[in-house]
Amino acid sequence: MAAAPALPTFADISMAEFHRLRQQPGAVVVDVRDEWEFDEFNLGGTNIPLPDIRTRRHELLPYNPLLVICTNGVRSRVAAKDLLRQPEFREKTLYHLAGGIVESEG
Repeated sequence: MAAAPALPTFADISMAEFHRLRQQPGAVVVDVRDEWEFDEFNLGGTNIPLPDIRTRRHELLPYNPLLVICTNGVRSRVAAKDLLRQPEFREKTLYHLAGGIVESEG
């Protein structure tokens, strides 16, 4: 029996890598926190709260790579995994800010 093909994955990145990667042509920062959190403080990019990620994913199709962030890394990890389950994102490069924004404030 043949092994199932490996599912696409994302890479965990540090804040330093985040700042470097966001400069790439075509890159987009996807902040999956709630709107009020984004309004209170953000690192720029597009705010698509986690509950809306599937219905608004078409907004992200023009971009590659995608850098997914949230407060502590939990919601952004869920969002990255969910996006990679969608066929139109399997060829994209996704990065996840490990530890989230709070890790970077220290």
